[in-house]
Order: sequence, then structure tokens, then C-alpha cells
Amino acid sequence: MPKNKGKGGKNRRRGKNENDNEKRELTFKEEGQEYAQVLKMLGNGRLEAQCFDGTRRLGHIRGKLRKKVWINQGDIILLSLRDYQDEKGDVILKYSADEARSLKAYGELPENAKINETDTYGDQGDEG
Repeated sequence: MPKNKGKGGKNRRRGKNENDNEKRELTFKEEGQEYAQVLKMLGNGRLEAQCFDGTRRLGHIRGKLRKKVWINQGDIILLSLRDYQDEKGDVILKYSADEARSLKAYGELPENAKINETDTYGDQGDEG
């Protein structure tokens, strides 16, 4: 009988596609968008985010990012605001730590924004 030389199944396609080293152009916010920091992951593609305009909003991760880009607590994201619901928004983009530092250097993010740390913006005042 001939040897089985096939690779078999879909497992060979499951390897992680590494493309983190590709530099993308820094995206700034436009009208109807806001920078935010993730406070809590809620599951089902939703998260609670503290926007840098001082509002807490419920964010919904759009389908393009849903399984490809992993969003964690403390990450800086770009939130698209909804015209009809001010308390909700859609996650358009997740910034890497380097990109977030660049945004801070450009003055887009406030100075008290914590990048790559667990304690998040807007949670001051709980000490006591």
C-alpha cells in the first residue's frame, strides 16, 4: 500500500499569521469618533469604555475586528459614536501601545491617560 503523505484536515491552516511588524499609518479621530480606554470586557463582543471626553459608553466590537483583533482591559481604542444613542458606540480600531504613546505625544490623548497599565483613566477618587 502507498504511504500516506497528505497533510490531512484543516489543522495546517490554523497557524497564526504574524503581521504585527507591519507599520500602519496612525489614524486620528474624526467627527463623530472618540478615543476611549477599555474598562471592562462584557462578553458577546461588547465592552465598557471610558471615553476621553469624560463619558462612559458601551462599546460594540465590529465584525471586522471581532475574532482577529483581541481587545483587553486598559487598551486604547477608537470608538465611533452613534447619532441616535449617545451612551453606545462601535469599536473601529485598537491602538497598539506604541501608537497610543504617539497619540499622547501629538496631544490627542490627555496627559493622565495610562497606557499599557491595568489602572485606567477615570477611576480616580476611589482611594480612602
